[in-house]
Amino acid sequence: MMEKTTDTSSNFLNRRDFIVAAVSTVAILGTVGLTGKAQAASPFTLPQLPYATNGLNPIISDKTISFHYGKHHKTYVDNLNKLATGTEFADLPLEKIISATAGQTDKAAIFNNAAQIWNHTFYWQSLTPKGGGEPPAAMKQKIIVSFGSVDACIKELAGAATTQFGSGWAWLVMAGDKLKVVKTANAEVPFTSGMKPLLTIDVWEHAYYLDYQNRRADYVNAVLDKLINWEFALKNIG
Repeated sequence: MMEKTTDTSSNFLNRRDFIVAAVSTVAILGTVGLTGKAQAASPFTLPQLPYATNGLNPIISDKTISFHYGKHHKTYVDNLNKLATGTEFADLPLEKIISATAGQTDKAAIFNNAAQIWNHTFYWQSLTPKGGGEPPAAMKQKIIVSFGSVDACIKELAGAATTQFGSGWAWLVMAGDKLKVVKTANAEVPFTSGMKPLLTIDVWEHAYYLDYQNRRADYVNAVLDKLINWEFALKNIG
């Protein structure tokens, strides 16, 4: 288990490096890349959290973050390094690995681990301490155009997250010129279907079970109310 700490100085992503990585990925696939150097070449590495492991307390505990990030997320990285070494995927960015292996039964293990690295990194950025609340004006305007109101958008996100059967993800995406809420199962990602992810909520049980047990709806509602990162979603629109 990762050591609990209140020192946030070493846990924040370098803002300049994050922007450079994001711009590079937008040029490739039209979606935001989040793993920096780990996307550029193997061996793949576990990206830093953008906050301390206790930074999302009390909504998501540091115990959950320690297991979710330090165990589950890290295992996907370790697995991909084993699977990709010596293959044509060893030097590819995560997004290209995901796109190249999506839907291929014989490449399912590589897809699942690459996609779960990407999804989890995107999820950590979709949350922020003191999040939720009123979206930035530009984001709010886009939400109103697509959903009618912020409340309607939040209701759709909550509905997708709570009704996803089994493991998966709820997403706010750009589909054409409008915002849309979708859900995906297991490791699936929206950009393989031509949609641009803006933010996500992880509804695999390991994301919430230590804190909420079987009360997924309580976890989802708390995330949307207190942690969801509207600024991140706006940046991803571009």
